[in-house]
Amino acid sequence: MPATSGRCLVRLLLLLLLCTSLSGGSLADSAMTTQDSNQTWVNSVTKMQAGHESSGAATQELKPGSKQSTDVTEYEIVLPGVSEKNISLANPAKVELTCRLDEKSNLKNPQVTWKRGSETISHTSKTQNSWTIQLTISGSSELGSYICILKAEKEVSATFHLHVPAIEGREKPIIAYIGDTAVMVCKTEYDPKAWMWYMTNGTELVPIDKILPMDKFEINRQSASVNRLEIHKLTMEDSGEYWCEAAFELAGSKARFEVRVLSIAEPLKPFIAVVAEVAILVTTIALYEMYSKRKAKGGEKEFDQIEQLKSEDNVTKGQN
Repeated sequence: MPATSGRCLVRLLLLLLLCTSLSGGSLADSAMTTQDSNQTWVNSVTKMQAGHESSGAATQELKPGSKQSTDVTEYEIVLPGVSEKNISLANPAKVELTCRLDEKSNLKNPQVTWKRGSETISHTSKTQNSWTIQLTISGSSELGSYICILKAEKEVSATFHLHVPAIEGREKPIIAYIGDTAVMVCKTEYDPKAWMWYMTNGTELVPIDKILPMDKFEINRQSASVNRLEIHKLTMEDSGEYWCEAAFELAGSKARFEVRVLSIAEPLKPFIAVVAEVAILVTTIALYEMYSKRKAKGGEKEFDQIEQLKSEDNVTKGQN
């Protein structure tokens, strides 16, 4: 029996080997094939998911590109209402200016005209209640005020002021004393290409480095939009007007500062004036009192003399 069972086992092994040879692989290969197929399916799913993610990212990146190709910034004024709008432009741009009539307005079928100074501008587009012009601002010559005028039973208008960004400076004078340091700071909401500082010399603006020694001043760029000028060891000659200029691609924008340098005795002048006034007042009062006392004493002497004369007269009459 053991020999018979051994022969059966050998036959079974031979059959298995024959089957695997006919199928072109082994049992281990078959297992690996199944695993590879599963892995291939997983990889294909992963690639599909990655494909969807990269597609979304590409769409997000394309949006700014498509926007730049038709990069038109729109500004609108609704009439009647606020009739002016300030628009800051640092770089060349395309803008659309629209005047829109409120639906509740009583102004019906107005005649609309766009103007810049004395120049009349044609509409780019219009609807029943809005009128639009499109402008390409490529230089300082295109900046200025654009007005739309609506005429019907009455006339209303709206004004768009196009200008380079304003510079935030200081309106009040900077008061400093001899030997101190004056600090001037200019700020803007946009990043200019360059900053320049000037000092007024008569009617001209002279670059600061052409009028002051290099060790006299210091320019610090705290950030692209903030610039700072320091003038050290002030003298009376440093009093005057100073200007900062931010150079934008379209044009430059300036801010003015006034520096007043005072001597150390300058703060004492009001006090000295008050002391002088008090001294004059006290002297006047003292002189008046002295005069009053002298006058009073003089009056008493005259009275005594009169009384003495009266008494002498009485004595003389009594003797007679």
